[in-house]
Amino acid sequence: MQPTQRFHTFREDFREPFARDRDRVLHCSSFRRLEYKTQVFLNHEGDYFRTRLTHSLEVSQIARTLSRMLGLNETLSEVIALSHDLGHTPFGHVGGDELDRLLKEDGRVLGFEHNFQSFRVLTKLEKRYKEFDGLNLTFATLEGVLKHSYPYKKPFLEGLDARFALDKHPSLEAMVVDHADEIAYTSHDIDDGVKYGLISFEELLQDELCLSVDAMVQEEGVARGEPLYRHRFVAGLIKLLVEDFIVHSKVGAETYREEMPICATLEATQKLPIGFSKEKASQLKRLKKLLLTKLYRHEKIVRKMHAGKQCIKGLYKAFREDQDLLPPHQKALLDVRTKERVIADHIADMTDRYAMKTYHELYGLTLQ
Repeated sequence: MQPTQRFHTFREDFREPFARDRDRVLHCSSFRRLEYKTQVFLNHEGDYFRTRLTHSLEVSQIARTLSRMLGLNETLSEVIALSHDLGHTPFGHVGGDELDRLLKEDGRVLGFEHNFQSFRVLTKLEKRYKEFDGLNLTFATLEGVLKHSYPYKKPFLEGLDARFALDKHPSLEAMVVDHADEIAYTSHDIDDGVKYGLISFEELLQDELCLSVDAMVQEEGVARGEPLYRHRFVAGLIKLLVEDFIVHSKVGAETYREEMPICATLEATQKLPIGFSKEKASQLKRLKKLLLTKLYRHEKIVRKMHAGKQCIKGLYKAFREDQDLLPPHQKALLDVRTKERVIADHIADMTDRYAMKTYHELYGLTLQ
């Protein structure tokens, strides 16, 4: 006879709180939609390029490594990283900037800000429970998503000021995510930019930090011009920045762990206990300035982003003029939220391709 199988029913959640937060984020609709939201290159350009989803995964991986090496809460950093871009609109930052402009033109002082929108996704826009809105996440996760490394005192957050201490720094785990985000997007934008032919290594190697990475790659025996060079260069850049961050942050993180309770926030006047060395921070700043000039303002990028901006503008205008164009579940919210906020939430929720498809249906035009 086969032994009788016994199935256990867990009355209490057996996960620790931040692991529960992570699982709730991973299974929510907004996280899945990141797959078709632009990072820098429009999603339909090709399957190779990063999206908001792959970017969030890369940030999470780097943040976990940094937190583990510094003795911080790895799972908290992971869930903040996975959640930090949930509020982004289609078409990257230009989509959010255009939506912000349109809302302010309509007299909505709040406008649009992607940090706060990510917070709203987690606390209000995702619906998973009958009794309340949001995903029911911990305070530390929500604070980490709302803030980055510095105080986040904004005029439109008056109701949250007392609860989230917006005039203070966030937890060290949130600061780790902020720096992991910087490492991730700098390295993968170079990878995508070189792959797409928008920036060359000849241009990049005018930069001091890139020359240091080049020396590391050459020591491995990989010469410039080899197919493997780009991959080793990107890996080397991440390694260089991660190692600098860990070495320069160890003492500050140890002091913080000894003197502060877990996830404690710091006063705005306190010096950040973790971060890059002064030298690497300056080098990274100069590299980002080079990427802004040579990559992010490249004609091909600007043209695509202009098309995306026109899409956001057209969708907002159409929904503003006729609310019957909104889906039923969005129309139902007009009784409890302002028309402009419902429209902004609906547009921010869209993927790039759904936004373009809707624009085409409304105007009979295809954005190129």
